[in-house]
Amino acid sequence: MQWLTGLRDALAKTRNGLAGHWNALLGRQLVDDDFWDELEETLISADFGVSTTHKIVEQLKLAAQQRNLRAADDVVRVFRSDVADYLAHPNIAPVEPKAKPHVVLVVGVNGSGKTTTIGKLAAQARRDGRSVLLVAGDTFRAAAGEQLAEWAKRSGAEFVRHNPGADPAAVVFDGLAAAKARGTDLVLIDTAGRLQTKHNLMEELKKIRRVIARELEGAPHETLLVLDATTGQNALSQAKLFHEAADVTGIVLTKLDGTAKGGIIVAIMDQADLPVKYVGFGERVDQLKPFDPASYVDALF
Repeated sequence: MQWLTGLRDALAKTRNGLAGHWNALLGRQLVDDDFWDELEETLISADFGVSTTHKIVEQLKLAAQQRNLRAADDVVRVFRSDVADYLAHPNIAPVEPKAKPHVVLVVGVNGSGKTTTIGKLAAQARRDGRSVLLVAGDTFRAAAGEQLAEWAKRSGAEFVRHNPGADPAAVVFDGLAAAKARGTDLVLIDTAGRLQTKHNLMEELKKIRRVIARELEGAPHETLLVLDATTGQNALSQAKLFHEAADVTGIVLTKLDGTAKGGIIVAIMDQADLPVKYVGFGERVDQLKPFDPASYVDALF
């Protein structure tokens, strides 16, 4: 219940922004061309995206025709119940570790919240009694290493880093060697905030993946892309491009409390065909949780 309350608070800007639109739609009473136009405008304004919005509206039109729905509140009710279908994904549940160490590679652009996300995941794993090692693969910014070191200290995780400017793949190699030698349960690897349009940085990310795969069969077991919800449709572009370079297995969507466009979750799940694994808001460790579609729909509407 506390988590749902927190999620509702985080989505308050989006929910409040949609409220006026829903009231206007319901005020129309009859389902006509103006109703469909306003519904489309409503979804796009919440960052459901043009393609996803068009798909939803066309399916609703079909449902309205098949079920003979003529009242606006009936169509809105169907939308609210069916939107969860766009959040379904076979791999949405958190991955259960089967290897030791379980290796998680974390990628994303600068400012998305990668290091904070890693810190929260580390703290949660430590609370569950697992041993954790953090690898400072972002060697371009000294501040990133310092921030990760602070999270390691706070969570009780071990920490591996090299000097600023070192080869990130070499840091990862040493981190994995340390984890195997120590019998560590979980390895979380930070990476530089790579601009998805920079070819050389994406190639370096591929190099890191090759090192991980060579040193530990089946690894990385997860590749999480951290996206800032406040960037809207740009987050969808990042998801597609990072997935091409890094074989992303899941999304961590941060800063939900800072946007009025929380519909981006639906767009990502529909257009990028990637599961949103975690959602985050706020600075507390417990403000990062596995994504639950039913709670999201409840909190949004």
